[in-house]
Amino acid sequence: MTYLVGWREPGGNTVVGRLIEDGAAVAPICGLQEFWSDPHRTSALSAAGPALAVADVDLVPPVLPDARVICIGLNYPAHRAEGSYAADPIPLHPTLFARWPASLTVGGTEIPVPPDEDGLDWEGEVVAYVGATLVDATPDEALDAVVGYSVFNDITARRAQKLTSQWTLGKNADRSGPLGPLVPAAEVGDLRRGLRLWTRVNGQVVQEGRTDQMVYTVGDTLALISRTFALRPGDLLATGTPSGVGYARTPPWLMQPGDVIEVEVEGLGTLRNTVTGPDQRKEKRP
Repeated sequence: MTYLVGWREPGGNTVVGRLIEDGAAVAPICGLQEFWSDPHRTSALSAAGPALAVADVDLVPPVLPDARVICIGLNYPAHRAEGSYAADPIPLHPTLFARWPASLTVGGTEIPVPPDEDGLDWEGEVVAYVGATLVDATPDEALDAVVGYSVFNDITARRAQKLTSQWTLGKNADRSGPLGPLVPAAEVGDLRRGLRLWTRVNGQVVQEGRTDQMVYTVGDTLALISRTFALRPGDLLATGTPSGVGYARTPPWLMQPGDVIEVEVEGLGTLRNTVTGPDQRKEKRP
């Protein structure tokens, strides 16, 4: 499998490269803007410079600062059934909400609990990356435009999410959206073939599902969005989480400082982060 990551150079520029040596090193490909100018081409480029040890670089998501991060809510029937929407019929169209790129981070990052929350909830899922402009696209055209997929954890601040009917606040806590490396779509295939997904808290499996259980597919959802606003290379679609989230349990189970959260998706790898206290909310970089 090919695993693409980003890292920030000392001068502030972001480089996209390929993990090598079993993930211990990265080989640079090109700058972030160049990568997203034609990602179907640039993702296959050879290394453009010497390899660097992963331990010596500042890993960041390979995401444009002005990318749209669109998320599908309640996309797995069993997840809908376990929460407060269980009595509602499945709607014809997906419930969509937005994250800002500033909320995204990478594996290994500490995720702070906001001061007014009793803890944080997990939502393991898969993200699709748009690799071409989509305007009024068909589902097949939209799916063909997907350039890659990543493991994602849509970590949620539930108290903030439930303050109103809109979910934006609870879905954008600091560093609450860790992303794994980007794996080219050609190596992953169609999510409808059913990639297995697991979420673990301190080694205990809390979620298990398959991507063929989703109600709203990647192609259909991107096509729907493209009929309202044009999608651009670098935009992201988070595809939703299966059942097993913490707030729906009896009693509710939310992650506390010191907890380790892992999301594993077949073929995409494992994403691992640690939860920390609210005193760690300040960014370590400007």
